Amino acid sequence: MNPIYITFGIYLSAVLLIGMAAYFSTRNFDDYILGGRRLGAFVTAMSAGASDMSGWLLMGLPGAIYASGLSKSWIAIGLVIGAWLNWLIVAGRLRVHTEHNNNALTLPNYFYHRFGAQGQFMKVSSAIIILFFFTIYCAAGVVAGARLFQSLSPGLDYTTAMWLGAGATIAYTFIGGFLAVSWTDTVQATLMLFALILTPVMVYLSLGGTAQMHAAIAAVAQETGKQYDSLWTGTTLIGILSTAAWGLGYFGQPHILARFMAAENVKSIGAARRIGMTWMIVCLSGAVAVGYFGIAYFGGNPDQVGVMEGKDERVFIALTTLLFNPWIAGIILSAILAAVMSTLSCQLLVCSSAITEDFYKGFLRPKAPQKELVWVGRVMVLAVAVIAILIAADPDSTVLGLVEFAWGGFGAAFGPIVILSVLWKRISASGALAGMITGALVCVVWLVQVKNPALAAGLDGWRTFYEIAPGFVACGVTAVLVSLLGKAPDAAVQARFEQADADFRAQR
Repeated sequence: MNPIYITFGIYLSAVLLIGMAAYFSTRNFDDYILGGRRLGAFVTAMSAGASDMSGWLLMGLPGAIYASGLSKSWIAIGLVIGAWLNWLIVAGRLRVHTEHNNNALTLPNYFYHRFGAQGQFMKVSSAIIILFFFTIYCAAGVVAGARLFQSLSPGLDYTTAMWLGAGATIAYTFIGGFLAVSWTDTVQATLMLFALILTPVMVYLSLGGTAQMHAAIAAVAQETGKQYDSLWTGTTLIGILSTAAWGLGYFGQPHILARFMAAENVKSIGAARRIGMTWMIVCLSGAVAVGYFGIAYFGGNPDQVGVMEGKDERVFIALTTLLFNPWIAGIILSAILAAVMSTLSCQLLVCSSAITEDFYKGFLRPKAPQKELVWVGRVMVLAVAVIAILIAADPDSTVLGLVEFAWGGFGAAFGPIVILSVLWKRISASGALAGMITGALVCVVWLVQVKNPALAAGLDGWRTFYEIAPGFVACGVTAVLVSLLGKAPDAAVQARFEQADADFRAQR
């Protein structure tokens, strides 16, 4: 039997066993969707990182670097800056504020209690936005998993590959909930780190050294007319700002914010930030190196380019299968599956919690017992997974394209509202709602109109600008203006904010 298949089988069995262990540690709905708020610093950091990066880290980003060169590294630079600011500004404050706001377990529920009696529309609107963008985000994970299984079994049809890629993730999320997701994320983050250190080192050694690598890249550049070795060449100021704008997305990602809510306490978040940022920088550097070194490798070995089957996103998979012993390759390729599973599982759980907590319990069964809520949550995991698979059914879907749209939507709709909600007591429910809807709409309209050449004559430079930036600015400006022009929040809401803020400062 193929060693890669055996390795995958062992890995999948391990995550299912973790799911079963989490099943027996899940006592109520709080445990199922937030782990009882008892994650330590290491698990918080690794889980946040793994759930963040997804399959795009080992497929989308290396593919972008391979196709365009180091100018696409601005994605990684923007992400590092955004993630660090998110840990520094939002993480600890959100942990405390959610606890003070009726121990809110989801982002919509936090908005509801944070903005008082007028927060009902915030709860419903934010839950709808979560379901819309996350279902697309889940589809990206399904596509990434399908690409991986197809690469391992060339004769495998796309539909079968989708179900193979998503099946195990759905299973352990269904069984074990948040604890299963967080525990497996820790294992998966470690596996991703190993793969993204070892793979670029092996590719570099196979090239024979720095001089040979630069010569091979120069030869490819001469042939294609592109410049691969510069952060600045081959792009524009608008292009750099657009690419770096990915970092704005961190402030509004529900699956990452959920990790902050679940942290044991504020002090653990400081340690988690150091661990998480170190992991992130190493992994992003490794992903960039894989794509860049891949240019040199396939430039010097054009006879092997066919392994990629014309898809840039397969560069990591191709290099792994070509350069490693099948047993080692199986372990490294498991890192791609780990990246896909870690993010997909978290997103399925967030969607499930939004439906169960914010719709089912919020409107249909306010007094539903905990056991019933847990099982409704499990059924919703299955429902969202099926919809995501239907969206991902198009074999021409790209991982980075789907992730880009969903990431931008969340960042534009929620990012400024989350920041303002933990920093500014004057933000009102009306301001938050207006900002959130404006950000989401600007993001969608920008994507549809400005990026459409037929509808954007004379805006050639801006057509490529990432929609998260105009959406983020529109959301923040609208939220502030509507809050200042309208009625101030109730005294009770402002008093609760002040109490939470004082508690945060005391715990630092």
